[in-house]
Amino acid sequence: MNINATIVIQAIVFGILVWFTMSYVWPPIMKALDERAQKVADGLAAADKAKADLASMNKKVEQELSASRNDAAVRLADAERRAQGIIEEAKAKAVEEGNKIIAAAQAEAQQQVSRARDSLRDEVASLAVKGAEQILRKEVNASVHADLLNRLKAEL
Repeated sequence: MNINATIVIQAIVFGILVWFTMSYVWPPIMKALDERAQKVADGLAAADKAKADLASMNKKVEQELSASRNDAAVRLADAERRAQGIIEEAKAKAVEEGNKIIAAAQAEAQQQVSRARDSLRDEVASLAVKGAEQILRKEVNASVHADLLNRLKAEL
């Protein structure tokens, strides 16, 4: 056998092997590699999309938290204003009620002073009449001299 013939036969066998591999073995391998590359690309795209969605959701959550904090602060300030208003109203009512009580007490005191004065006038008039009786040494009739006694009370 000749070396050249061996090389030619080997080349032919190699060519047949290449043709067989290219026809029957290579397409399924390429198909599997393409599918795998597509899956990897889809996975990366999904990961990127999930990352973008996560960032979007984080921004949304931060906005909601900020809005909630602002709402809570507004409600707290409103509650404090209401509490201050209620306190001021209660103070005003207490002052008004205190003024009413003071006015009633002053009116009562004034009435008692008036009653005491009237009582003192009556007593002074009675004492004046007794004194006059003793000075005149005779009895003074209160019903007869009522006008005189009333004038005396008014002067006192």
